[in-house]
Amino acid sequence: MKSLKKKRRIQVLLVTALALVISTGMIGYAMRDGINFFRAPSQMAENPPKPGEVFRLGGLVEEGSIQRGAGETITFNVTDGGAVVPVRFTGVLPDLFGENQGMIGTGTMEGTVFVANEILAKHDESYMPKEVVDALKEQGVYKEPTS
Repeated sequence: MKSLKKKRRIQVLLVTALALVISTGMIGYAMRDGINFFRAPSQMAENPPKPGEVFRLGGLVEEGSIQRGAGETITFNVTDGGAVVPVRFTGVLPDLFGENQGMIGTGTMEGTVFVANEILAKHDESYMPKEVVDALKEQGVYKEPTS
């Protein structure tokens, strides 16, 4: 009788472990397209993204770089003080988007141009995304907001 209980206990533990491994694998498979890593322009210069890789690019919109094209296409440069990345976006920009303002875009690289499919801008006068602040601090460009 003890032997049968022991076998059942081992079987239950093996099935539980197998279910845990399968569910972990399924969660990882489902999330593979939903994870977008943040990169600053300087990080992209050091370690360029793979072709077709979706990621987030953040920094400050370079002064004098915003150009409105035909239709809703806008091009501009993003910098963190160490490197500059040209960006192309087709769509409606957030109201608070502007030169020398923090932004984060999600998209892919096409050659040397970052093609954004989403642009986020700061939502008030003093807010800047943490990733952008960290990247600017690394380059020694970040200035604390004045109250």
